Amino acid sequence: MPRSRNKVAVRKRHNKVLKKARGNYGGRGKLYRTALETVHKGMTYAYRDRRNKKRVFRSLWIARISAAAKMCDMNYSTLINGLKKAGVNLNRKALADIAARDMTTFENLAKMAAGK
Repeated sequence: MPRSRNKVAVRKRHNKVLKKARGNYGGRGKLYRTALETVHKGMTYAYRDRRNKKRVFRSLWIARISAAAKMCDMNYSTLINGLKKAGVNLNRKALADIAARDMTTFENLAKMAAGK
């Protein structure tokens, strides 16, 4: 009896990988073996960078808040400490947005933080 192979499943699996590798240079997007390596590497980077993204944004928010605090003659740590003592429950994302868009509101928040 001849050996049977499931070509339909193999083709489907290969096409799934090749679809994810589409747009890569040369064989990375056309040849299954190299495409598989590229897709695995890309998925590893995607997993890692979904976590790194959170770190990067937090540091961006802190930099924006710090710059705005310096404009109000205050440093970042005293601003955050003062806001916590004043009972202002704004996260860094919201504070950074206020600092970038509405400086008068941020100055009021800084005065509240300085008062405490």
